[in-house]
Amino acid sequence: MTIHKEGYTSIAITLLVIFVANALVHYLIPDNELVVWGVYILSFLLFFTVLQFFRNPKRTIITDDNIVLCPADGQVVVIEETEETEYFNDKRIQVSIFMSPVNVHINRNPVSGEVTFFRYHPGKYLVAWHPKSSALNERTSIAVRTAQGREILFRQIAGALARRIVWYVKEGAAVKQGEEFGFIKFGSRVDVFLPLDAKVDVKIGDKVSGGLTVLGRFE
Repeated sequence: MTIHKEGYTSIAITLLVIFVANALVHYLIPDNELVVWGVYILSFLLFFTVLQFFRNPKRTIITDDNIVLCPADGQVVVIEETEETEYFNDKRIQVSIFMSPVNVHINRNPVSGEVTFFRYHPGKYLVAWHPKSSALNERTSIAVRTAQGREILFRQIAGALARRIVWYVKEGAAVKQGEEFGFIKFGSRVDVFLPLDAKVDVKIGDKVSGGLTVLGRFE
């Protein structure tokens, strides 16, 4: 397992904070072993926690033009028919994956094709499961049309802890199923909007893995 490039700065800052905190403890209260060891333990836990936020496990992605891969690790929290009003302006099947702080935070393309739409929206930082988070929070919206003419939209949504969304795509670019399209630091949520005739292969409560779990199929 390797560390994702988005974690380099955060890990460096964490190491600096740990170094300063430990130096201050040694300088101010060098004889209090209980406090010193307490700071050691807290420093280790902090470093380990930040490190696992940015882990980048190796995955073998099997591509298929007839399936929609899950774009993120996490848990399925929403499966419903809804009106998608930003791009399609019609009814779609929404499948939402909640990414907790312990999940891998890499986002992967659900399908291969051309990016036909991209928008970034600054916004609030409501908890990811809040019903208005998909409309009010910081977010990106990305639509991709496959070579077969099918089109889906997926949306990165920041949450209460996630304060930075990263994306690597732009309109007109070709993307490959399973490859990274972005990263949400410290977790949050990804919504996917499928055509009404798509078959959903997951159910609410399922644990899913980005690039591995089949989210749905085109009929």
